[in-house]
Amino acid sequence: MLLCTRGEGSTVRNWKFWLGVAVSVLFLYLGLRGLHLGEVWKAIHQAEFVWLIPAVLIYFVTVAARTWRWHYMLRPMKWVPLRALFPAVVIGYMGNNVYPARAGEFIRAYVLRAREAISMSASLATIIVERIFDGVVMLVFVFLSLPFTPMPDWLRQVVIFGSAIFLGALAAFFVFAASPHLAQRVYEWLIAHLIPGRFRDPVRSLVARFLEGLSFMRSPRDLATIFAISLLIWLIETVVYWFVMQGFGFRVPFYVLLLMNGVVNLATTIPSSPGYVGTFDAVGIKILEGFGVSGSLAAGYTLLLHATLWLPITLVGAYFMWRESVTWRDLGAAARAKAEGTGNV
Repeated sequence: MLLCTRGEGSTVRNWKFWLGVAVSVLFLYLGLRGLHLGEVWKAIHQAEFVWLIPAVLIYFVTVAARTWRWHYMLRPMKWVPLRALFPAVVIGYMGNNVYPARAGEFIRAYVLRAREAISMSASLATIIVERIFDGVVMLVFVFLSLPFTPMPDWLRQVVIFGSAIFLGALAAFFVFAASPHLAQRVYEWLIAHLIPGRFRDPVRSLVARFLEGLSFMRSPRDLATIFAISLLIWLIETVVYWFVMQGFGFRVPFYVLLLMNGVVNLATTIPSSPGYVGTFDAVGIKILEGFGVSGSLAAGYTLLLHATLWLPITLVGAYFMWRESVTWRDLGAAARAKAEGTGNV
C-alpha cells in the first residue's frame, strides 16, 4: 500500500486542484463566450442520440487497441495476457476522468503492480512513452490537415512547441534505451551531484527500474509497430467523432475531425480539472467555428462528444474496480502518491 502524509502535501494537492479548476473555468468561458446557452442546450436536445451507440462501441475498440499496445510494450519485462491488462487500462482511464493531473496513469501502474508484480517505475516508463507516441500522432494529424486548411498563428505555435517537446523526448528515451551504459553514466552523475547521500540508493533503484521499462525501444521494428498501433488507435477514435457528428445538423470533412482530434488532445495536456473539462471543449468549439459551424451547434456537438468519451469508460472502470476488488482508498493513495512523488514504486 502506498503511504502518504497529510499537512503540507494536502495543501499542495488542494493548490493544484483549484488551479486546475480555474484553468477549466477559464477555458469554458473562452469556449462559450458570446453563445446563448439555451441555443446550445437546444442543439444537444435535438441531436439524434442513436448515433451515440456506434460511437461508444467504436470507442471501446480503441480501448482494446490501447490494451494491445501496452501488452506489446510490456513484453520484454513480462508477458501479461490482454484479459488481465484490460481492467487496469480501463481503471486508469477512469482515474484520469475523476482525478486531476492525469493521475489515472499512476493508478494504472499501481493496479498492474498489484496484479502482475511489475514495478510501477517500469510500467510508468511504458505509459510515458505511450503518451509521447500519442502526441506525435496528434501532430501528424495536424500536419495531414494543413494542405486543406490555413493554419492560424496560435495553432502554428502549438505545432512547433509540441513537435519540439514530443520528438525531443522520444529521441532522448530512444538514446537511453539503445545505450544502457550511457544512460547509467548520465543518471549516476546526476545522482552523485544532485541527490543527498541517504536518498541515492532508492533513487538509483527507481531509475534502473524505469529504464527497464524502456527496453522495448531497443528494437526499431518494435518502435515502428508501436507507432502503427498508435496511428490506428487515433484514426479509429476520429471515427467516434464522425459518428457523433451524424447526430447533429452539420457536416465537415473527415480531415477537419482529424485536426480537431489532434488539437483537442494536445490541449488536454494543459493541467485542468479532472476529465479535461474546458481544455477539450473550448478548443473543439473554436476549431469547428473556424470551419463555418455555428457556435451553438459546435458547442452542443463538442460537449456531447466529450460526454461520450467520458461517461462510458468511467462507468466501465467503476465496474472493473468492483470486480478486481480495487477500492477508492487504493485509487486515492495512488493519486496522492502521484501528486506528491512518494510511494513504493
